[in-house]
Amino acid sequence: MSRVFAYCRVSTAEQTTENQVHEIRAAGYNIESRRVVAEVVSGSVAARQREGFAKLHDRLESGDVLVVTKLDRLGRNALDVRATVEDLQGIGVRVHCLALGGADLTSAAGKMTMSVLSAMAEFERDLLLERTAAGLARAKDNGKVLGRPHALNAKQERSVQDRLVQGHAIAAIARDMGTSRQTIMRVRNRMQPTAF
Repeated sequence: MSRVFAYCRVSTAEQTTENQVHEIRAAGYNIESRRVVAEVVSGSVAARQREGFAKLHDRLESGDVLVVTKLDRLGRNALDVRATVEDLQGIGVRVHCLALGGADLTSAAGKMTMSVLSAMAEFERDLLLERTAAGLARAKDNGKVLGRPHALNAKQERSVQDRLVQGHAIAAIARDMGTSRQTIMRVRNRMQPTAF
């Protein structure tokens, strides 16, 4: 006989998982309280890195059913959800999502749904990358300097170069200039190899 578990997650301590538990029970799932796993953790954390989900994963066995109210309870994005569902399917656990009509995500129809969601997520990510690239190009065309500001101005960099040529220690130069050794080493690496 298969066991039914519920995984409920909220992002902040001010929120509660009670509504999710109620929604799952109202959908007809008779879940014992000891099989309800509720946790407060950001959705940006991958499912397997969440303490509550990791413990739940260890308890699940082949034939069990895991119920969630929405896909975002299960993963941080479509790719994470898909990987989590495939992982659970690999150990014989069926995953039901109420927001998708209670569909079993490990069934043929569920897999198709997950594929469509993954394709949409990839499309959305590609659009974001295109918009970001276009914005950066526009800023550059308008004369905006991109990237981190330089740690040293041109005069300071010439002073560092002179001291490097004279054989001063990198740590001493960094200390005197009020910057890091890495900054001084970057200046050294940009210098002509014959300079010292």
